Amino acid sequence: MLAKRNPTLFYLQRIGFYVLVILIAFYLLFPFLWAVLTSFRRGGDLFLVPSKFILAPSTISNYVTVFNNPQFQHAFLLSLIVAAGSVALSLLIGTLAAYALGRFRFKGKSMILYIILAVSVFPQIAVLGGLYTVVQASGTYNNPVALIFSYLIFTIPFTVWVLTSFVRDIPGELEEASLVDGATPLQTLFRVLFPVMMPALVTTGLLAFINCWNEYLFALTFTSSNRTIPPVIANFSGASQFDQPWGPIMAASIVVTVPLIALVLIFQRNIVSGLTAGAVKG
Repeated sequence: MLAKRNPTLFYLQRIGFYVLVILIAFYLLFPFLWAVLTSFRRGGDLFLVPSKFILAPSTISNYVTVFNNPQFQHAFLLSLIVAAGSVALSLLIGTLAAYALGRFRFKGKSMILYIILAVSVFPQIAVLGGLYTVVQASGTYNNPVALIFSYLIFTIPFTVWVLTSFVRDIPGELEEASLVDGATPLQTLFRVLFPVMMPALVTTGLLAFINCWNEYLFALTFTSSNRTIPPVIANFSGASQFDQPWGPIMAASIVVTVPLIALVLIFQRNIVSGLTAGAVKG
């Protein structure tokens, strides 16, 4: 009310708000913009002062080096297979678990949810030794299968928690009507509830995909040659042991980041509706 009565104060508040938004946006986007700028600079330009570095001539040689690198090509394809496989399994298992935990009453349901939450709390390094022993014993070392199943440790708990809260908020009349028509619980899940759960599935699937795509510790530990993108980029080497190829590293980082940005932009409406589902009950 005071701001509306005093136009000067109102405009000062608006200006302060937009200045704050610009500062936050600059703080968040500056590292990415600097990485993009570095990816278009030659190796010798990295030692220039910032003013001369920004005005240095651009080159696409770093991107040519990255795309012509067969190891990077193999890692990109392998990352896509591993991330997609982990997300598909986690969504399948998480949907079934969420349907059971969100719709049925049985003894120990709360305990199961707490166990799932407890599993997601443990850091990756805490289970690394045990998982490495399992991978070695199963004969899947240096195999994408080891990464797909190891990634389920952090994708399934997240998927189950998000989908369980979403399933609880779906009107029970949909399920009751399908059961009256003679549908089995699984038919009800996949033919009736599954389309309704699509925003939550897209949200959890995309966030799980990003986690798998960027995972470094398991990919470095459980593989030696069939490695995904993060360890391959980290192990980029220059012309000598003292040369750090920051240009190709930044170019590779931009190449693997662009698909994630594109996915977020394509499914942004589903992500927003999936994250806000159940937040307001009418």
